[in-house]
Amino acid sequence: MRHKVAGRRLSRTGEHRLALRRNLVASLFEHETISTTMQKAKEAKAFAEKLITLAKEGTLSARRRAIALLGNRDIIDYEDNKPLKKGTIIGKLFSELGPRYLDRPGGYTRIIRLSLRRLGDNGQLVLLQLLGPDEPLKKEVKTTAKKRLRRKAKKRAQVEAAAPAEQVAEAKETTESKDVAENGNETSESNEK
Repeated sequence: MRHKVAGRRLSRTGEHRLALRRNLVASLFEHETISTTMQKAKEAKAFAEKLITLAKEGTLSARRRAIALLGNRDIIDYEDNKPLKKGTIIGKLFSELGPRYLDRPGGYTRIIRLSLRRLGDNGQLVLLQLLGPDEPLKKEVKTTAKKRLRRKAKKRAQVEAAAPAEQVAEAKETTESKDVAENGNETSESNEK
């Protein structure tokens, strides 16, 4: 039995899983979109979101924790067939990605299923992407209190629709007469003062 054992084994040893996760997330931060299998994407997504949350802090201790978790490999770009260092993964994480998601409470990545299958083992391929800076937040989750208020309003509307028009008119007249009586009492009290 494997009760309370978190994470997927992915047919790898512990060290291999750790290296795979680090490499996937480093590539995600470098390219902002990667193609992988569904299981690997789900594992990498959780790790990437934790690191982005660290980057939102922006402190020196957060930077050191991120380096300990991810490593700090260089971002290499090739121009004219010559390697050119563009920066580091942690540098990009803390200077670009952290500030990009300051207003977002979570959900920095998304998984998009592809119709393609991998040739070797027919594995389901997905795209793991970082959300853009202009992506809207998800709709607010409806709380039970809001649901309860909507149900009460819906019942009230049904009762009013089912009631004969005469009863509704009588109810309106009685409320209007009460308002007039209360207003008349208020004006007389104000005159006395």
